[in-house]
Amino acid sequence: MRALVFRGPWDLAVEERPDPVAGPGEVVVGVVSTGICGSDLHGYTGENGRRFPGQVMGHETVGRVVAVGPDVPASARLTEGALVTVHPVLACGTCDACRSGQDHRCPTKQIIGVAPAISAAFADLMVVPAANAIALPEDMPAEYGALVEPLTVGYHAMVRGRCGPDDNVLVVGGGPIGQACALAAGRLGAGRVTVSEPHPGRRALLADIGVTAVDPAAAPLADTLAEAGAANPTLVVDAVGSSRSLGDALTVAAEGERVVLVGMHEPQVSLSAYAVSIAERSVVGSYCYTREDFAGTAAWVADGPAELARLVEGRVSLADAPSAFRALAEGRDGSSKVLVFPAGVAG
Repeated sequence: MRALVFRGPWDLAVEERPDPVAGPGEVVVGVVSTGICGSDLHGYTGENGRRFPGQVMGHETVGRVVAVGPDVPASARLTEGALVTVHPVLACGTCDACRSGQDHRCPTKQIIGVAPAISAAFADLMVVPAANAIALPEDMPAEYGALVEPLTVGYHAMVRGRCGPDDNVLVVGGGPIGQACALAAGRLGAGRVTVSEPHPGRRALLADIGVTAVDPAAAPLADTLAEAGAANPTLVVDAVGSSRSLGDALTVAAEGERVVLVGMHEPQVSLSAYAVSIAERSVVGSYCYTREDFAGTAAWVADGPAELARLVEGRVSLADAPSAFRALAEGRDGSSKVLVFPAGVAG
């Protein structure tokens, strides 16, 4: 098979690798498309130190089952040709966290696309545990399956923030995870949802999917929110993850309310202690998602919400993926979500 191999910072190449074989309880998936995640880009540039030479990245994926190993139950609906998305969290299943439904907190978990020893989804083929392959209906656009993972990140962040109908939600950052948070807030019935995003292209995308977006560079953010009728948000989600974005979140959040940190742009951030303590705001971390979150979001995506058609702004072949990574990392391509199609982009 062909695989997109990370050779080191700013260096990706398509190489031939052995075809994977399904072992007991596993399936081989022929990859249809895989999304380029912000964490992939930060790994590609060496910023986050979480990708290693020789690694095949990719965790936002959809494909078709091409081989089924022994001991895969018929109830899994994973016959050859079945359309599937892949839940990338590999947990032990037996620890206290797993038994309580919090598999993403399993102390021995590995994440497909992050763990360097696992050949992941920027390839023609990948092998995954059958329990992590989630069947999708044939009548949905196949590429939507690659959106399930990032959409679940946003959904889990909103669940962590206890988003509900009474909330005035602000999302700081309108990239793919910010978009996912905004859509999830709608799923959870939030009364108002606003996104702060400086990039005009992303604000246009958000407007197209029915989300109010404001420019934080136009004026102080508190003033901009007041003008938009969204002052004093009761739930703020930082989908960027920098000292500046977290500072903005804490500045505008209503006193006594919640700020969720889901963005991971900077491994270390600073914040105003007084903005937390004196105003009695809560800062909540969010990372990954539960198996239940993932399955529920897959079911929502399978219903084909109209907003999903707007989220994908770029499609490239595996051969063109190195150039796409470089263009995104250098800022020459402002596309929000780019999908890589190993078999080529359909004309």
